[in-house]
Amino acid sequence: MDAIDRKIIRELQANARLTNQELAERVGLSPSPCLRRVRNLEQAGVLASYAAVVDQDLYGLPISVFVSIKLERQTDATIRAFEAGVQTMDEVVECYLMTGNRDYLLRVVSDSLKSYERFIREVLTRLPGIASIESSFAFRPVKKGAVLPPLSHFDEEAKPHRHPGRA
Repeated sequence: MDAIDRKIIRELQANARLTNQELAERVGLSPSPCLRRVRNLEQAGVLASYAAVVDQDLYGLPISVFVSIKLERQTDATIRAFEAGVQTMDEVVECYLMTGNRDYLLRVVSDSLKSYERFIREVLTRLPGIASIESSFAFRPVKKGAVLPPLSHFDEEAKPHRHPGRA
């Protein structure tokens, strides 16, 4: 993958509905090589899928809850059972295996507090092996999106990232 491939990825992350012609113009290629690069990125699995980003509030699921899960034991069987169970839960839109004091972090969406309570009581707590559940409700997103930063951002040789208002 080179700098042009990365430009293609960033443009598609910002707007996956670009025509090949528009994409080619934005990354400085003619349409044929651009399309060839997109196909190569798809075949390599770098471009894993395309999706519509939905406004959660307008869709009717205004509540986001970050749920920390601690398992009783981290055995292979417990982990497999938990992960298989989470896969079946529509309310869980993201799930991460974590390090630290908690084993998993879930992002759960809901239309109301009542629905979230039902989800906890009737769905999540029925999974075997859970020692504790801790919920944190999000007020609003501050930064959201799937656009990855350029790799140069992570280079050791790159200048330190400066935040406005900080020395």
